[in-house]
Amino acid sequence: MDHRTLDVPYFSQWETPEMTLPVLSEGASALHRDPLWRGSGAETIEEYARWAVNVCGMACLKMILAVRGEAYPILSLARACTDYGGYVVNEADATIKGLIYAPFVDFVRERFNLSAVVRTDVPSAGIPAILAGHRFFIASVSSAIRWPEREPPSKGGHLVLVTAASQESVRFHNPSGHDRASQADVVLPLATFERFFANRGIAVGF
Repeated sequence: MDHRTLDVPYFSQWETPEMTLPVLSEGASALHRDPLWRGSGAETIEEYARWAVNVCGMACLKMILAVRGEAYPILSLARACTDYGGYVVNEADATIKGLIYAPFVDFVRERFNLSAVVRTDVPSAGIPAILAGHRFFIASVSSAIRWPEREPPSKGGHLVLVTAASQESVRFHNPSGHDRASQADVVLPLATFERFFANRGIAVGF
C-alpha cells in the first residue's frame, strides 16, 4: 500500500468534525450548534444545516483539491456542482438529491481539470486496479462503515475517499467519521470494506 496517502488532508462534511454523533442522535438540527459553521461558506446557519448532511461527496472533492494546495469552502463546491446538475434542490420540500455521478464528473473535469470516470460493478478486490490508473476513488458505502464491527442495514448512500488499496486492505478518509480513528486514514480488511461497499463510485485523478 502506498504510504504517500498519509499526506492527503482530511476534511469532515461538518465544519466541526466532532458533530457526527449529535447529528446521528438529533438530525441536522444539531448542526445549529456548530460554532464553525461560517467556514462552510453558508450564508445562514439554516443553509449550513440543510446542506451539510448532503455534502460527503464535496468533502471528498475538497480533500482531493487540498492535495494540490487548493482550498474551497465546502458549500461553494456544492453550489457550483449544483449548477452542473450534481445536486437537485427541491425548494418545495427543502430536500436535496445527490450526489449525481455523471454531472459531478463533468463538473470536476471542466472546473478543476481533474480526470474522472464513473465506475460501477466494482468488487472491492478491483479497487487497487482503479487506483493504479487514478489517484483516488470516491466510493459509495453505507455510512455505518464508521462502525466496521457492525452489520450495515444496506450498502451505499454515503461517500468516502479511498486513498490506497491492496489485495488485503483499503485505506480511506470518511467525511462523517465520529472520532479520529473512524475519520482519517481508516484501514479496513478488504472483506470488511466489501460488506459496506455498493460496488460503485468515481475514479478521480490529476
